[in-house]
Amino acid sequence: MATAPKKPAAKAAAKPAAKPAAKPAAKPAAAAKKPVAAKAAAPKKAAAKPAAERKPNAAFMKPMTISPTLAAVIGAAPIPRTEVTKKVWEYIKKHNLQDAENKRNINADDKLKAVFDGKKQVSMFEMTKLISGHLS
Repeated sequence: MATAPKKPAAKAAAKPAAKPAAKPAAKPAAAAKKPVAAKAAAPKKAAAKPAAERKPNAAFMKPMTISPTLAAVIGAAPIPRTEVTKKVWEYIKKHNLQDAENKRNINADDKLKAVFDGKKQVSMFEMTKLISGHLS
């Protein structure tokens, strides 16, 4: 029975002794790393690969057919999805339809209300979802 109480006592004594010993050892190691960091600043001998030219995603560049309600706002010509969003934003800014207090909201006029499924105000994130329903 005498051995059982000694095990917890030995663990408790080992923990406080290990913590103070670890802190002083960290300071000299940090001082030793400073000269190593200076060597790392030297130019590397490995040649860097030239960056590959980025190609646009074909799915975004595919001309989409526009519904008649959306065509009243941006025109009826088939254009890519990215251009549709740009033209809708041009219309919003031209007619000053962005909410003055919260710029993320768009106040719909009569033409946009038909595109936005009758909603008077939508967020810019909801707007893209509603517009995608008018593209095919």
